[in-house]
Amino acid sequence: MNGVYTATKKNGETYYRSSITYKRKHISLGSYQNELLAHLAYRAAAGILSEDSDITIEDYKDTSVLDFEKWVILINFRDNHMYLGNPIYVRPKYFLYYLSPEHILKFDTDDLFYYSSHKIMCRGNHYFVADYGMQVNIASRYGIKNYAVPGKDFEFLNGDPCDFRRENLLIKNTYHGVRTIQEKGSYKYAVRVHINGYFKVGVYNDITHAAIAYNKAVDVLHQNGLKKNYSINYVDSVSPREYAEIYSTLKISKKIMEYKP
Repeated sequence: MNGVYTATKKNGETYYRSSITYKRKHISLGSYQNELLAHLAYRAAAGILSEDSDITIEDYKDTSVLDFEKWVILINFRDNHMYLGNPIYVRPKYFLYYLSPEHILKFDTDDLFYYSSHKIMCRGNHYFVADYGMQVNIASRYGIKNYAVPGKDFEFLNGDPCDFRRENLLIKNTYHGVRTIQEKGSYKYAVRVHINGYFKVGVYNDITHAAIAYNKAVDVLHQNGLKKNYSINYVDSVSPREYAEIYSTLKISKKIMEYKP
């Protein structure tokens, strides 16, 4: 049958692989238990890729012999003449990443190369990619901290939490060591610094004070002899004089003040 190839597992069991060639690109369609299913996968792919095809992503059914990811990949290849290994459909000014028919992420075209080579995984409302053997939260790519609070530290301007286009993201807290907490019905800013674990610096009512408190904690640790590189918060919301006044009067944890390496 067209598009079907017999293969053998290590235990000697026979299975069937399906593939198709389109625009000189050899595309694997998957492995199947019997020859008929493999051939049906080939026919489904051929139908999608035909010149007069009007099959869309929305036409996908759970009963399709092709998996949804391959369905998206083939339609994008047909329409946009680029083969991408992940379920991406490219639009003129952005692209869609399909986690499922109903769960769709939106990104700027500038991110296309990255996500075409990094598969997105989902855990709750968090999205991850595997990068150098580690799971990396994609929110960090846009300046959103892992502990950031939606609506307080960042905001999706159009209300869509799946739209990661930069024009849709408003980052309100970019400071190192500062996280937003809710205390007695109001928001405050907790500061911590990592030494050989996280040490509490303090809790502050104002985000600028919190950012400066982190800087002060780092300065104190260095003065006490700790040889560790820290990223310092750049605070441009106050003048140098105001910064100095806040810095000199801010109280930080006694454990930080007295820490000895």
